[in-house]
Amino acid sequence: MNKNFLLSEAPIIAKEIIKNSTSKIILFHGDMGVGKTTLIKEICKTLGTEDLISSPTFSIVNEYITSNDETIFHFDFYRIDNEEEVYNIGVEDYFDSNHWCLIEWPSVVENLLPLENVNVYLTSLEDGQRNIQIN
Repeated sequence: MNKNFLLSEAPIIAKEIIKNSTSKIILFHGDMGVGKTTLIKEICKTLGTEDLISSPTFSIVNEYITSNDETIFHFDFYRIDNEEEVYNIGVEDYFDSNHWCLIEWPSVVENLLPLENVNVYLTSLEDGQRNIQIN
């Protein structure tokens, strides 16, 4: 998928990402403020959680539970200094859990990521829209 959208259309984009995802591990790439967390919030809502969704910038990972008792893990690796820090929290167990893993700033832990994943690239456009590319 490659399309332009407004952040107000994030619920529609979230549904498309879930519907077309070939993996439950989704990597979100993009500059600060591009809408990664906004899109993740909509994905979590679409999956059925009513939990308060916030970026786990300082906690590294947040866990949400859906109405179907499914688990969603939301990672933010922005403040990570080295991969060992993430390895020590047992990140491989999260990735191997077969639960949704929604990951902001995946490039910081590139060597620890599973090979099977979906990459979501977000960029801001001058007209206020966002461009999303998924592969």
